[in-house]
This record gives sequence, structure tokens and C-alpha cells, in this order.
Amino acid sequence: MQPPPTQYVKRDGISIAYQVVGSGPVDLLISPGFISHLDLQWTDPNLTRWLARLASFARLILYDKPGTGLSDPIPQLPTLEERCADIEAVMDAAGSERAVLLGISEGGPTSLLLAATRPHRVRSLVLYGTFAVMPVSAPEAYPPELRPRAGAYMKRVEEMLEQWGGGAGMAMFAPSAPERQRRFFATYARAGASPAMARALIETVMKIDVRDILASVPVPTLVLHVEGDRVVPVDAARVLAAGIRGARLVEFPGIDHAFWFGDWEMIAAEIERFLTGSVHRHEEANRVLTTVLFTDIVDSTRRAAELGDGAWRELLERHDAAVQRVASEGGGRVVKHVGDGALAAFDGPARALRAAEELRHAVAELGIELRAGVHTGECEAIGEDLGGLAVHIGARVAALAAPGEIAVSSTVKELVVGSSMRFADRGEHELKGVPERWRIYVLGAERARLAKLDGPAAHMRRSDRLTVALARRAPRAMRFGARFATRGAAPT
Repeated sequence: MQPPPTQYVKRDGISIAYQVVGSGPVDLLISPGFISHLDLQWTDPNLTRWLARLASFARLILYDKPGTGLSDPIPQLPTLEERCADIEAVMDAAGSERAVLLGISEGGPTSLLLAATRPHRVRSLVLYGTFAVMPVSAPEAYPPELRPRAGAYMKRVEEMLEQWGGGAGMAMFAPSAPERQRRFFATYARAGASPAMARALIETVMKIDVRDILASVPVPTLVLHVEGDRVVPVDAARVLAAGIRGARLVEFPGIDHAFWFGDWEMIAAEIERFLTGSVHRHEEANRVLTTVLFTDIVDSTRRAAELGDGAWRELLERHDAAVQRVASEGGGRVVKHVGDGALAAFDGPARALRAAEELRHAVAELGIELRAGVHTGECEAIGEDLGGLAVHIGARVAALAAPGEIAVSSTVKELVVGSSMRFADRGEHELKGVPERWRIYVLGAERARLAKLDGPAAHMRRSDRLTVALARRAPRAMRFGARFATRGAAPT
């Protein structure tokens, strides 16, 4: 199969590489896992056959995440929210209004978040070899027998990172792959990410926790997993399927996380049945995962008495205008003004937190102080208004903030993993009218110092550069050579 041309779309000044192949009736976008490289993937026979199989029944959209493959290097890792924006930018550039997302490994949480927050862009979800939270990060979510393995698992991960680009990762990702494909993986790894980027990606994966949004995924979902996967245990797929309404789980025999090194046809056939043989469920978009920001003016009663009705009303109008401006500039909208505060809605928590900080600064110029609360949860759209338990939780979280503070739920803290935001733990609280106890955090003024990342180019060997150059010019010849080396004879 002839590789498609590589194109680029810019988002926030970063060029994202993407390809489009096939002309099926359904757009299928692959949200890639750990690393990818659009050119090199077409030089591996197994991977090429797998991609060609998908392109036989779908219009396939591929991209390299910023910081990996052919996309621009980035100085720091983006949040899941920003990863979602990358996918939307690629979809827009490819002319796709609504796509099926195939979230592979690390690409799964991003796909889940986009489906929950932007369901009008996501037709359905296929999740392969992925997770809501890794067992080493939340052992309580998994069977007890997995817990003793955590130490050995992290040791293997560290060995892979210390020997990045040496092929050691194949022992985890595809232990059944032949030696020739191990050499391919080593080149693929060096061209796909720098050592610093590889480490940052792994460290972020270990912090991801999107369990709280699973129940808010409104689209049909197929969960696929290899039973003996040594990178993400099959129990992670079972957690996903149990948490997503109506999700279907299919488990396959095998031990390779990188399934295209094994019997990938079974997985491709399952995806084809799901995309072309099922009736897609189109729910009314009246319930969607939303981040709510509640703000309230501190000591409003006292200030109103001090200023008098006329001056207080004028101050409120200036406050309301500031809320409107900040919410709009931050990508959100003001839902309503509530007493001496406001309720605003955003697609993601990082945007809401930045808006809260900006609003806190803006109203200080008016001589007033705010307390704010942020929560992400499933809301019910009632015309222009919002309802549901998530709105009540947001209001209760805001009430726990001290003057000048921005309080957040644990859900918000987990969803901004990868950002430089720091939080102070305020312990567990009972929220009036809300089930269970909730852990509350307060956003700090300081930002964590993030390690500077670089691109793979500086760490690639001369042979790697030659391989990448050949991948662009003669991918068929490279596939021929790979099949010959693997089988010991020329392919027929």
C-alpha cells in the first residue's frame, strides 16, 4: 500500500503531522499510544497491513502527538484537555465533523475525555489496550493479586527508559516479536521520541486517572484487550467496560501490547463489525461532561451596606461584565448570575482554573474579593441553564473556599495531570445533599517547575536518519526487506 502524504496543521504555534487514507463511509481517527512515527509505520509489514485493513472500511485519520514522531517538539507535556484540542484540530484539518475514535493505550484517556466533553464530535469509541487509571497508581481499583507485581513492573519500565532506543522496550510491548522486529522497534523508538520525552510520557501515564468521567461517556463504546498484556493488564479493560454504560468488552488471546506483531486480524474484524454492523446510538445531547466554575463575592452584604444601593448595583454590573469577558476569553460561557456570584461552564478544567485566576485578578481592581469552586461532572442542559448533581457539587466546593481561594474537587485535580498547577490538600468533606465524602484541594499560586523536553532528532543515530529518509522515499522496498528478513525468503 502506498503511504498517504503527510500534512500539517498548526495549533497554538505547534505543527501537528497527520495523514488521511481510505475512503470508507466512517471517519476513524487513531488516538496514538505511547509514541508513533507516521513515516516509519508504513515500513513495517505487519503495521502496514493493519492500517490498510482499517482503511478498507473507514476513512482513516492518523497523527503524531506533539512532541513525538513528525510533529513539532514541545517544551512541556500538554494536559489531557490540550490533547483533546489537538485531536479536534486534526479532525478540522482533515475535514471530519464527527469521527470514531480508536484510543490505543495512552490515547485512551484522551479519547474518553473528548467523547465525554464533546460528544457531537465523537460518533463512537474503540478502546484498545488502555485504562482509566494504571494499577500501580490506584491498586485499590484492581484485584489484590496484581499489587505484588507493581515493584517488578516499575523496575522493567525504568530499565526501558534507561536504555531508551536500545530495543529493551520490546520485552514489555511485544515479547513474542522476532529479533528483526525488535531492531525496527528500536529505530522507531529513537525516531518517535527523545529520552526525556519518553520518560515524561511514562511519568504522566502513571498519574492519569479518568475513572470519574467513565459514567459520562454517552457514545457507543467497544473495549478490546489482549488477555496476557504485560503493559496494561486486562483488568484495566474490565474496569473501563464496567464503568461505561453499555460498553462491550472483547478479550483476545495473546501477550503483546503492540498487537500488530501478533494476530491483529481478529482485532480488525471486531472493529469492522462494530463500525459497520451495529446501529449507532444517538442520544440527545442533553447530558454532557462539563466543568463548572462557581464564584461568589466575599462579604457582599457588608459591602452593599457600605456602598448603598446605587453604588452597589453599579459595582455588580462591572463585576458581571468582568465575569462575562473572562469566561468568554477563556473558552467558556456564563450560565447565570447567582446572587452575588456567577456560574460559568467550560469544556475542560484547566480552562476553568485559568479563568478563575484571571477573574480573581480582574475583580481585585474593583476592590472586591472572590471565592471560587471548580468541579467536573455530568450536567444536564436545561435550555441555556445547567442542572444535575455536578452543579450542586460545584456550588458546595465553592462554599468551602476561603476568601481569595479557588477550591477544586479531586476530579478536577486528576484531570489536569501534566499541567504545572499545584494544589494543597484540604482533606475530605461532607457536601450537603451530595452522597459520600469528597476530597477537596485548593489551587496554589506557585507553579511546578517542569523539566524541559526536546525532540528526537538530537538523539537519533546516523542509521536512524537514513532509515527515516528511506521510509519517506521507498517504504515498499523497506517492507519487502523486512518480510524477507523475517521469513528468510522473499515474499510471494
